Amino acid sequence: PATAEAGRAPGPPDGGWGWVVVFGAFVSIGFAYAFPKGLAIFFKEIQDFFGTSYSEIAWVSSIMLATTYGAGPISSILVNRYGSRPVVMFGGLLCGVGMISAAFCTSILQLYICVGFITGFGLALNLQPSVIIIGKYFLKRRPVANGLAMAGSPVMLCTLAPLNQFLFDNFGWRGSFLILGAILLNCCVAGALFRPIGAGTALVKTQVAEEGKDALKGKITEDGKEMSNALNVSMENKTEEEGGKDCFEKINQYLDFSLFKHRGFLIYLIGNVLMFLGFFAPIVFLAPYAKHTGIDEYSAAFLLSILAIVDMVARPATGIVANSKWVRPRIQYFFSFAIAFNGTCHLLCPLASSYTGLVVYSSFFGLAFGMVCAMLFETLMDLVGAARFTSAVGLVTIAECCTILLGPPIGGILIDTFGDYKYMFIKCGAVMVLAGTFLFIMNYYNYRMLAKEEKERKTKEEDPKSVRTENEGRKNWNKDSTKDGPELEPLREEGEGVKKEMNGT
Repeated sequence: PATAEAGRAPGPPDGGWGWVVVFGAFVSIGFAYAFPKGLAIFFKEIQDFFGTSYSEIAWVSSIMLATTYGAGPISSILVNRYGSRPVVMFGGLLCGVGMISAAFCTSILQLYICVGFITGFGLALNLQPSVIIIGKYFLKRRPVANGLAMAGSPVMLCTLAPLNQFLFDNFGWRGSFLILGAILLNCCVAGALFRPIGAGTALVKTQVAEEGKDALKGKITEDGKEMSNALNVSMENKTEEEGGKDCFEKINQYLDFSLFKHRGFLIYLIGNVLMFLGFFAPIVFLAPYAKHTGIDEYSAAFLLSILAIVDMVARPATGIVANSKWVRPRIQYFFSFAIAFNGTCHLLCPLASSYTGLVVYSSFFGLAFGMVCAMLFETLMDLVGAARFTSAVGLVTIAECCTILLGPPIGGILIDTFGDYKYMFIKCGAVMVLAGTFLFIMNYYNYRMLAKEEKERKTKEEDPKSVRTENEGRKNWNKDSTKDGPELEPLREEGEGVKKEMNGT
């Protein structure tokens, strides 16, 4: 016989197999974030091979990043329907197929499709399920588990940059794409580690149901059959009602569009959409810029490794600082400072004419990049709350994918037009400083308005006259709304001395 707790939903174990799940998420998240940036190693050679401009080759990373971000809601819907394990395994298969197909491309348009759309969509199917499955396995230790999983991004970038250069030197860009496609198939292995946490309980419940069915077999009466038929009819009616929902209601189940009335959310959305115009372009063009200044290939690739190493340290350190009692109440200001600091680094990059200067720039860029990434979702949850966070992330990623798509190509157009990389860095820096300044000013306004609204609410609650007036208004409203209503007819008749039977009630 099954135990009494067999039918209960299992709670997060906060350990055990959960650490294996964290390792799988480490691999999946690492590839999803780092792979589009690591491909920049091949851009100069692919550009020479196809005879394209900087702006045309930049579309490869832009399409991949935009697809990874824009397909986030689709990934979340698939996880809710099928679970994390099959979605991640299918995403890993798409990544491998996309990169292997790219090795046989004969035009830049085919690279857009294979690398940008197919591989980008596969990376999107790796990112969201990996974050969701950690929340199911961890509760008390969830910040630690998330921190370890998110560390996969700088670790993978630190590894992929020199690895891609090594593969290119030995196998060319086509052979490198074949090998990278095989490496990305390891996401299928990482997805296989995402064991559903409720599988054992479901198995016990199924066995109990089968035993109960065998025990009651042959003892069903006509009343039981009628009850079963009535139940089937009610289920059919329920299905018809659900089928009658319009498209907007079904979409609103996953995305809460009422967030567009939320003042803090709109401020965050506008600032982030502006920020992403200059967020990824410097990473994409950092290695090509170093090669353009005469630095050898391995030293140029090592700049990305330096950036990733500093980023690796900056993310947890920023989380500790942001969680302190001095910063936590005004974390939006800290986030605004991080964005402006990032833009300032890009504005000063053209002054770095030597390799030593680029190493210093990469170090500060890694610090600023890690600060922004560490607080990107924490500040959003601080504004909208945990209950609406899932919908908020979906809406934000959909809006951000447009500027993510346009950022690197605009930088490439500036390089093609002026023949110099410094204008691209100046553009990115100016945009990010503007975004940081906008967020700082508007968050100051938002904090002032929230304090004013809270003060008005407390004053209204403490004022006895307003409370009395409010209660009297509520009584009058109840009296008016129920006057001559059919619901009170039996009570009035009873008060007048007239007794009636109310249909057996």
